Amino acid sequence: MKIVLAGAFGNLGAEILKCLCADGHEVVAADMRETPVQGCEGKYAFVKIDATKPETMKGLCEGADVVITTVGLTGASTAVTSYDVDYKGNMNLYAEAKAAGVKKFNYVSVISCDEPGAEKVPMLHAKYLVEQEIKKEAMDWVVYRPTGYFYDICKVFKPYVDKGEMQLLKGYGGVKANVVDCADFARFIADHMCDTNVTYNVGGRETYTYEEMARLCFDAAKKPLKIKWAPIWLFGILANLPKIKKAGKHDIILFSRWTLSHNLVGDTVVGEKSFADYINTYFG
Repeated sequence: MKIVLAGAFGNLGAEILKCLCADGHEVVAADMRETPVQGCEGKYAFVKIDATKPETMKGLCEGADVVITTVGLTGASTAVTSYDVDYKGNMNLYAEAKAAGVKKFNYVSVISCDEPGAEKVPMLHAKYLVEQEIKKEAMDWVVYRPTGYFYDICKVFKPYVDKGEMQLLKGYGGVKANVVDCADFARFIADHMCDTNVTYNVGGRETYTYEEMARLCFDAAKKPLKIKWAPIWLFGILANLPKIKKAGKHDIILFSRWTLSHNLVGDTVVGEKSFADYINTYFG
């Protein structure tokens, strides 16, 4: 099959690209820039796109059977918002796919984006809006809602481990998540890209509270666990500080507050990799 993979060179996109190339598909890898992906050399066609500029995607989806998109804003930005990238960008891609007669559209969203209160978190709400739009149309769709990724948790926790003190929300130490290995999730996406009109809440096989995750990280680094319990309202104040807004970090803080205060447990469990083992390798 011919597959268009948008956001092909992010952490998840690169893992999906590996799966699609290994499976022998004709792959168009679209992104703002191309980076080397081991094992995929010469097995795909690269197209440079900017999802916020629909003219860069003209003809991208011609002859494609399936479109898979991981396009989304994952870091701080002073130039664009989640609504610009996650919502408008993916809807630009959707319009191009529809015009080309593509039959299947696969979208990587995020778990809990449809829960009450999520509409106040741009990094959740923008994805929810995409879900609602693609479910209205005639094109078949698959929505994947991951709980989070091994590498994301470790990357977020690392500065606290280095400092020797973890910060969690007071009263929310028991909040749980079953984050998933990126390669395992990519394999699931590739295996289910031809499913029809289904939403998957995807997580890994181990479920931990954030306090337990912190302990695993500190133990792996051979450091005593110290936790500073911050009140949830503090995150709201931080998010609205002028210097935070100026640096484009407002939405990230709101998203962090959400993830640390809501259970994120996917009922579609994929992969065999252990998060505890990953932590030991990362911090050991």
